[in-house]
Parts: sequence; C-alpha cells; structure tokens
Amino acid sequence: MRIYLDSCLVIYLVEEHPDYAPRLDTLVADLSQKGEAYIQTSNLTELECLVLPLRQKNQPLLDKFRDWFDSIEMLSIGRDVLRHAAQLRANSAGLKTPDAIHLATALHYQCDELWTNDDRLIRVAPSLAKNILTT
Repeated sequence: MRIYLDSCLVIYLVEEHPDYAPRLDTLVADLSQKGEAYIQTSNLTELECLVLPLRQKNQPLLDKFRDWFDSIEMLSIGRDVLRHAAQLRANSAGLKTPDAIHLATALHYQCDELWTNDDRLIRVAPSLAKNILTT
C-alpha cells in the first residue's frame, strides 16, 4: 500500500505532537510490520515543513525534519503534476494550490491513500484522501 502523507501529518510526526504522533506512529508501524505500507510524500511537503524551523532559526528541529525526509521516498513534482493540480483547482472551488498539488502528486504516483487531517481534500477526492486522525 502506497500512502502519501500531507504536510500536517509530517509535522505532527516529526514534532512529536502529543495527541497525534502516537496514533500516527501506531498506524504506520502496524502497516509496516505487515509489509503493507510504503510511506511517501513530496518535495512540496518538505518545503511546507521547513518554513517554520527556518523562520525561527531552530536548527535542531530543522535537522530533525531533514533527517525524516532523508528516510523516506520523496515524490517529485513535475509539469504533469502541476497541470493536473491546476485542473483540480479549476474543478473544485475553494481548493488551495498546495492541496491541489498534494492531491495531484498522490494521483500521479498512484498512491493508494492520501493521509491528511484536512476534510477539504476528502470532499475533492473521497476515494483517495483519508482523515486518518478521525477514522
């Protein structure tokens, strides 16, 4: 199973959010132990996650994010993905550019699920996006 993680979930994991990180760790570990999970994300996620540590000049957190991103497969965002994201935005009023890019990336790379906590993504792609924190 190919699972795409959006930025908010990566932040929860890396920053060890007290409510969300344990649940996410358990879900990923359960799938990994069964040999069923292949966690992926994109370079957009990395960009979004690095902004705050860079702004705050928080080198330990920056290093922690970089180590995490170095440990998983990063999906590149090319022209085809961006064109698909543009079409998603055109078809879905209120869908923001980063969310459209996350969706288009997960679709382009044929991910089985896009894990998020953003219900807007679920409304646009109910068969792909899963609010993993409320299910």
